Amino acid sequence: MKRHITPIRQVKVVLLISCLLDDPTSIMTKKASKALEPDDALCCCEYVDRRGGRSHVAACCCDCEDLDEACDRWLKREPQKPDTLSRLVDTVTDRLRVPWISGAKQVDLSLVPPVILLPVLLHIAALHYLLGIVVLTALPGVVLWFYHFTHRKKGRTLFFLSLALFSLFYTYYVFLTEIVSRGDISHLQLGIVTMGMLFTVITLVHTKRGPGYVMPHPSDAHSTVTYCSPQPEMDATYQYGTCYQVVIANRASPSEQSGEPRGVPDGLLQKSTRRGNWCPYCKVVRPPRAGHCRICGVCVLRLDHHCVWINSCVGQANHRSFLLMLVFFLLTSLYGISLVLHRVCPGQGLFSALLYCPDVYSQYSMALCFTCAWYCSIVTGGLLHLLFFQLINISYNVTEREAHAALRDRTGRSLIWGLVVDTGVYSRGFWANWTEFLTMGESLERSALKPDLV
Repeated sequence: MKRHITPIRQVKVVLLISCLLDDPTSIMTKKASKALEPDDALCCCEYVDRRGGRSHVAACCCDCEDLDEACDRWLKREPQKPDTLSRLVDTVTDRLRVPWISGAKQVDLSLVPPVILLPVLLHIAALHYLLGIVVLTALPGVVLWFYHFTHRKKGRTLFFLSLALFSLFYTYYVFLTEIVSRGDISHLQLGIVTMGMLFTVITLVHTKRGPGYVMPHPSDAHSTVTYCSPQPEMDATYQYGTCYQVVIANRASPSEQSGEPRGVPDGLLQKSTRRGNWCPYCKVVRPPRAGHCRICGVCVLRLDHHCVWINSCVGQANHRSFLLMLVFFLLTSLYGISLVLHRVCPGQGLFSALLYCPDVYSQYSMALCFTCAWYCSIVTGGLLHLLFFQLINISYNVTEREAHAALRDRTGRSLIWGLVVDTGVYSRGFWANWTEFLTMGESLERSALKPDLV
């Protein structure tokens, strides 16, 4: 026997649904119940989302108002809001997580393209020499375009760090499976390549300990104000009020008020000590040669440059390990390239084998090794260029940031067809400059180092 719904009951159901949709308190109560309690511990699949609510990895496709709104506007043929795409990307990025011991950890989307595209492009380039020319020419161009794109937006990305690490491990994997497995490499040669790669990774980890940050000095602080309110980027419905402190600092440090620059040998750079040493973003008094990185959002002691390949700044604390990392990588890469080319193209020199290696594409495994050798040669050439200018700047006691500022303000001398920029401020001779560089990170406080493994 079928049960029919009378029109009166249909009207009641419609009114009930409309009341639930029009009444936001029921939705707010439901979401507020998911808010994280201060003493609650997260399980391996739970996490706190960008709105401060407690969520689960299994619910990644549930309750997505941004996607529902976008689809609803698309079905109704209404124009999308200007921030629709950015909100969708933020939602997907926030919900893309993997289970972890203390709660699900967020996975950066920029880690995915290098892991997928690099092996695919190298295998395509190994099919034919024309495909190899196209891929190995286009790949550096795409990387440079993405670098300028991210550099213009002043945002941090893990794309270049993941590309560097995955390139290192993937080429080592190809070396083991295609070259070492044939028995043409001795145990000593394999040990040299392996130790070189390990030293490169160790120096990278040491470089990621931190560049040396400018810490607020107690004598520079004028007062401390404590605010207790929800953070502005969080919805107040989803979390409790939080307390945070703001230090109001003097724009002139005591050493500046007394007319004696602090930390500058022989009273150098007194004008720059009185001008431009206050950072309006970090609210700290910067010592000489320190600079504010707009990508990291912090002030760094003796800032040289922000390196996208390590996703960190190069400063007073990690400049030596950064230079050592370049040396280890270049020596390992050059030695590995020579071993591969001597096995793939026997009887030919190193440079001639790169330009002409007959019958290398007759066997796919040999073609893959040859393509990886070319890829490593391109990367090695770029890092040799970086190492060359680093050695020149250290010899003249000039940072990359100071060199660019001197060229922009026309306050420095350009020598050797523009390869050398001498500011004439800190240079005290070749040996004295290198001595200062090798000993400059020993007096840093431990609080100025903040490890950043990613």
